[in-house]
Amino acid sequence: MNDIRRFLLIGLLLAVSWEAFPADVTNEPLHQRLKSIEESLGFMDSKLARGLNALMWWRQLEDIAVIDRVRYTGPPLGNTNAPHPHGVSNEIIIAAYTFLPRKFPSRRKLPLLVLVHGEIHGNVATDEEVHIVRELIEQGYAVIAPDYRGSSGYGGDFWRQIDYGGLESEDVFRGKQWMLEHHRNIDPQRVGILGWSHGGLITLMNVFDHPHDYQVAYAGVPVSDLVARIRYRGTNYGELFSAPYHIGKSVDENVEEYRRRSPRWNAHKLQTPLLIHGNTNDEDVRLEEVENLIKALKDARRNFEYKIYTNAPGHHHFNRIDTTLARQSRVEIYRFLAKHLKPPRPPP
Repeated sequence: MNDIRRFLLIGLLLAVSWEAFPADVTNEPLHQRLKSIEESLGFMDSKLARGLNALMWWRQLEDIAVIDRVRYTGPPLGNTNAPHPHGVSNEIIIAAYTFLPRKFPSRRKLPLLVLVHGEIHGNVATDEEVHIVRELIEQGYAVIAPDYRGSSGYGGDFWRQIDYGGLESEDVFRGKQWMLEHHRNIDPQRVGILGWSHGGLITLMNVFDHPHDYQVAYAGVPVSDLVARIRYRGTNYGELFSAPYHIGKSVDENVEEYRRRSPRWNAHKLQTPLLIHGNTNDEDVRLEEVENLIKALKDARRNFEYKIYTNAPGHHHFNRIDTTLARQSRVEIYRFLAKHLKPPRPPP
């Protein structure tokens, strides 16, 4: 956590009287009160970071893109382990960044790419994606990047609405629909989706569940098998999913639910042109996960392309950093996307 932000937030919390906290917090034992304060501090820090991040998007890309911050609705809460107190009919409000290239005439139809951020409880962040968005805009793509349910920076309630491998995927799909409804210069027959890590999982689930809505997909080092992943990541990682507000049961208690949320076990649904990248020294999404997905796709006789890099520098982030190999790998991605989406200025 940034030291300056921490100092500001601690000062803010100290400035608030203890009576400002709900009764159910002030009546808790001391260790639980401290935990509540720590959690509140974390959510406040995330909100501040998101605000600073928004400024950076404009500062770094306004020369080449028309940038907007939009809000639309995703499906209602579907998690029966954490029912809404007034029912589940209210749809979730999703925020997203949209980017339209300045260089290309509005009379020309543009291809659209849906960019899915990675990380459990992550968000659309400049330090992860700004160079990728710039490279896509320069090719002539329109881009939408949603902060789907569970993303950080929107407070504790939104954070706990996470539905990993479930309705978060539909939040992303709704973003694609929003762009087509609100921008007539986007070609609905030239739409692709891409993401890395957890964003790769959502990318895969989108094309599995909506095979006719995307013309191409890229999944980089994708989380592919929650069952295998939780077992090699350990108990603490598994608790993210077995929490009462999430799946509510462990892998051993409900393995079929974890498979339902895993691309490996849905591979037979693939109908969309797909490129997958993996890296042998990835310590986050281990190669066995990606290999499980590749095997499942082959067993289902699906058509797709893949490449496994050997000990590429940067391990999990190998083709998202600023190395020669990373740039070359991204060009491979962009050429694959361009074959199907025909952007105005494809890579050579």
